[in-house]
Amino acid sequence: MTNTFGTGNTLRDWQDDLRLAIGLLTRIPMPHPDGAAPSYLARALRVFPLVGALIGGVIGVAYLGILLAGVPSLPAAALALGIGALLTGGLHEDGLADVGDGFGGGRDKARKLEIMRDSRLGTYGALALIVAFAVKLFALAALPRIAVLPVLVTAHALGRAAIPALSVKLPAARTDGLGAKVGAPSKAVAVTAAVLAVLVTLIMLPVKEALLAMALAAAAAAAIAALAMRQIGGQTGDVLGAAEQAVEIAVLVMAAARFG
Repeated sequence: MTNTFGTGNTLRDWQDDLRLAIGLLTRIPMPHPDGAAPSYLARALRVFPLVGALIGGVIGVAYLGILLAGVPSLPAAALALGIGALLTGGLHEDGLADVGDGFGGGRDKARKLEIMRDSRLGTYGALALIVAFAVKLFALAALPRIAVLPVLVTAHALGRAAIPALSVKLPAARTDGLGAKVGAPSKAVAVTAAVLAVLVTLIMLPVKEALLAMALAAAAAAAIAALAMRQIGGQTGDVLGAAEQAVEIAVLVMAAARFG
């Protein structure tokens, strides 16, 4: 097979990155770019906020459609969040649950990492999922309809921007995971992702709420990063998923407080 996966500067390269990112972050089947090796995933992280915005938009449209059908806000929000989980395969929710189990149940780094790799759901992970879902459910249901799409697009874009940021800032906690194989993205990739997320936020929200959303997103990601460094000395895919969920929740709660 001819290697046609480029160096990152052409429209074709951006299209390849989008295909890789959509294939990773959603259940949408995407053609694999010719010549793409695992290392190219690190570059594709730059478009994660765009894919996040797409996911948020789908959830928002689903929620508004269900409301138009006459379903009350709480069950409509639950159904829309369920559609979002089907779209993404619960990728980041799974990371949050694994972090809850590992950080809550392990006595040392090795045991924490072992628990996080276990596919079984424990008490701490279940509690983390319940709390996260409940907060998102009530925050979404509290939003006025006019704010639903802008807020969800923003929350999901900022949430996915946390992934390249933490991948650059934190060392890999494992030597045999996907992150170690792929390698850390460059600072340019993380900066590009951050810029895209900022642009989405400024387009979607009024200036004051946009600035607040970005500040809360940074604080939530930093809190997960600090916790991960203390618990396991770095990041894993599960930690990145937990950071995405923390940012998403922070933005939704802010929006519910400001717009609800």
